[in-house]
Amino acid sequence: MPRLVRLYISQILMGFGLASAFVGLLLWLNVANLYHLVTHSDAGLLAVFLLWLFNGLVFAGVQFAISIMRLEDRDTPPSGGCRQRNMALQPIPVRVAADTRKDVLKTRRTH
Repeated sequence: MPRLVRLYISQILMGFGLASAFVGLLLWLNVANLYHLVTHSDAGLLAVFLLWLFNGLVFAGVQFAISIMRLEDRDTPPSGGCRQRNMALQPIPVRVAADTRKDVLKTRRTH
């Protein structure tokens, strides 16, 4: 099995494991009275399954994204980059015409 597929499967398993722990904690701590809602409803098991499934998809995606970003590229040698100077920006004065008529200034202040 290719290394990337093996990594993907392991991260999916880890994400769904984290999701099961998360849903278990939500029910155990009775967040937003969720345990009562689940146990006293006909569709309670479906709600728990969907909560686990969707959290598992999110956690698995995050796990896989983190693991992909942490991979190092072994094909290219490390490069030091160019030693360029930092360009310092110089401020440039800009003239702006101001309206000094009193009737324009009064209307702007009242709105």
